[in-house]
Amino acid sequence: MLATLAEALEELKEAFVPTVAKAETEEEEEEEEEEEEEDEDEDEEEGSADPLDKLRDECATLPAIKPYVHHYAECVERVTKAQESDDYDQLEYKEDCVEEFFHLQHHINDCVQPRLFAKLK
Repeated sequence: MLATLAEALEELKEAFVPTVAKAETEEEEEEEEEEEEEDEDEDEEEGSADPLDKLRDECATLPAIKPYVHHYAECVERVTKAQESDDYDQLEYKEDCVEEFFHLQHHINDCVQPRLFAKLK
């Protein structure tokens, strides 16, 4: 009976007392950092840039997409100018460029989609 009582108390203690993890030594941390840096260097050496980024940049310069880029840039300029005004905090409506951004991304993605899957292995 005492054994089961002791086991019950031990289980209760484990349930309420947090588990303490051992802190890593400085040497272990330095070794991990060096390994991470080596991994990053290997990734950079591969030189395989994401084709999606390149295609998005290309599509953003196409004549069909330029109006959306221009419209978004105008909106950003307008919002930035409004934020610089002294009474910006008191304005009831504060414009953002979310709608323009999503239109731009939608059209860029439509342009990228057929080209991207042709480049993937």
